[in-house]
Amino acid sequence: QVQLVESGGGLVQPGGSLRLSCAASGTIFNIDMMAWYRQAPGKQRELVASMAPGSDTNYADSVKGRFTMSRDSAKNTVYLQMNSLKPEDTAVFYCFAKIPKRWGGAAYDYWGQGTQVTVSS
Repeated sequence: QVQLVESGGGLVQPGGSLRLSCAASGTIFNIDMMAWYRQAPGKQRELVASMAPGSDTNYADSVKGRFTMSRDSAKNTVYLQMNSLKPEDTAVFYCFAKIPKRWGGAAYDYWGQGTQVTVSS
C-alpha cells in the first residue's frame, strides 16, 4: 500500500521560509500527479501547487512567486519551498498523489497525514 510521508512543517516568522517534503513509498509503478493542499481552521481545503509528468507546475494565485514545488523522481519525493511566508499561509499542509495500484490500472488518491505550518510573530 502506498504511503505518503510528510515533513518540514513548523513555526516561522512572517517573511521567513520553510521547505516541506513528501516521500511516496510502497508499490509504485507510476505517479500520475502530486500536489500540495492546505486547510486552515474553518476553511475549505485548497490546492496550493500541483505537478504531473509532461506538464508545468501549477500554483494558486495566492502563493505564486513565493512558493516553488519541485520533484526528485528517483526518490518519489516532492518538495514545497515556501518563501516570504505570511500569517495567512498558516494551515495544515497535505501532500496528495494520484497513483495507479497496478500497471495500466486506474489511479487512486492518496493523502499524507498533514503537517502544521504556522506563520506568526
